Amino acid sequence: LINDIENNQFSLLKFYERRARRILPALTFMILVCIFFAWNWMLPWQIYYFGKSLIYVSLFVSNIFFWRTGGDGYFTPSVDNMPLLHTWSLGIEEQYYLIFPIFLILTWSIGRKKLFFLLLLFGLLSLTLSEWGWRYENIANFYLTPTRAWELICGSLAAFIITKKKIKASNLYS
Repeated sequence: LINDIENNQFSLLKFYERRARRILPALTFMILVCIFFAWNWMLPWQIYYFGKSLIYVSLFVSNIFFWRTGGDGYFTPSVDNMPLLHTWSLGIEEQYYLIFPIFLILTWSIGRKKLFFLLLLFGLLSLTLSEWGWRYENIANFYLTPTRAWELICGSLAAFIITKKKIKASNLYS
């Protein structure tokens, strides 16, 4: 993203196309496998909730669905009947990547250094919200993007540092 924007080669459509080509084949395969097993082993009321979760997964908002319907949390017995529960993190990731490129395009003109510190500020705000959330709204804190954004922002800040210093990709750095 950073290199494409700096070189005036960034296309929002191409960015989302690359994301779709990376995510959709594996997601589709996993959903089809889950549908097969759900159809054969789930009770009607379980199929109903599974069907609802399919819709939310397809819209990349499964984290919101599971937050609202997941019971007392990710590791409770009530989640045993939710085969798509693990897609909550994909929902967060895709929500971030829906907003982040647009944010970069709209704010790039303020300069790379100011943008870095603006991202750092947003990351600190998200981390602060997460610190508050685990004490008072722990289920929402686990599932929702605002309290998880700091994790993705850390990766974005690392990308800023790597592209600024012209560090090449390396397993050692990873």
